[in-house]
Amino acid sequence: MKLRNISLAHLRRKKAKAVFIFVGLLVGVSSVVAFMSLVDALTRDINHKLEKYGANILIMPKTENLSLTYGGLSLGGISFEMQEILQEDLKGITSINNAANVAAVGPMVLGAVKVKDHNVLLAGVDFSVSHFLRPWWKVRGEKPGETEILLGFEAARTLGVDVGNTLEVNGRALEVSGVLESTGSQDDQIIFTHLSTAQTILGKEGRISMAEVAALCNNCPIDDMVKQISGALPGAKVMAIKQVVSGRMATLGHFNRFAYGLSALVVLVGGLVVLVTMMGSVRERKSEFGIFRAIGFQRSHVIRMVLLEAGLISALAGAAGYLLGLIITKTAIPLFTESVGVQVPFDPALAGGVFILAVMLGIISSIYPAYLAGNLDPNEALRAL
Repeated sequence: MKLRNISLAHLRRKKAKAVFIFVGLLVGVSSVVAFMSLVDALTRDINHKLEKYGANILIMPKTENLSLTYGGLSLGGISFEMQEILQEDLKGITSINNAANVAAVGPMVLGAVKVKDHNVLLAGVDFSVSHFLRPWWKVRGEKPGETEILLGFEAARTLGVDVGNTLEVNGRALEVSGVLESTGSQDDQIIFTHLSTAQTILGKEGRISMAEVAALCNNCPIDDMVKQISGALPGAKVMAIKQVVSGRMATLGHFNRFAYGLSALVVLVGGLVVLVTMMGSVRERKSEFGIFRAIGFQRSHVIRMVLLEAGLISALAGAAGYLLGLIITKTAIPLFTESVGVQVPFDPALAGGVFILAVMLGIISSIYPAYLAGNLDPNEALRAL
């Protein structure tokens, strides 16, 4: 009789213990798959959002100016050899090595204008990329057209105007198309309009005051990108908002470490379940193993028999655990993110990895029980009959 047939026959006879081992490994494998798949799906979702969430690289004109601000209080300053950025120069960003990591480039022109006896900051922006650079904006009304303006919350309150009113900005009549809801930032006090409109009003055609770059994805080389953009724009000062970048990257790292830690804990528990169950099975089968040794089975045959049983159960648990883990992940996704349509695709690498892990875990946890079974004294085992 082949060892395989003996192992299968025993598993059919002792279904309860086989099921117990199977369930123990199934819980472990499915938990690992659920943790890893969930973190992978959330990481992709976070990366997708972070790539769009605001600027993290600023491009400004080079200046000899030292900032005279402290705690938001400006004391003024003197600029020497102030250079301006030509809008045409921004095209150089498309030629850098990491151009594929650039989600959006937002040129901006700034200047003070007189509106209703108030000095107000006018900002010309590219509204086609504003959803990348300022996704937190909530507009009451609509974003402006070529002859319209968008007012910050405080600017609208101070000037006493609302959507539909007309303001004269440096002698040019512009209709208010919308008002920003309060953002708690400097945007509340600014008048926004199209880049070309602001350039015309301020007499800065073809020139910009600064540019914002949204360029963030998982493991994006931000420092390298700053150097590359600096090389493409030698007349500009390029800075990375490192605090934002570091915080976002750290968040993704915490997700991964948390998943690996839980996975290791669950795998350890699963291994202990197999070890304890197989130890009990070996003790119950002393007489059976004694008979096998008495009729000519060698020590290695008994060990292989026990390991084969553990391997068969572990293989089934590995395959079923992956499928169950995917189901758990798809069910749990809505509890961790409000994003719609987050995909949990079949991952051949993860499926193969957890299958091998389950088989190895089952076999390794059964090595000691198998060793004990193989070293049973046939005479003592038969006396227990």
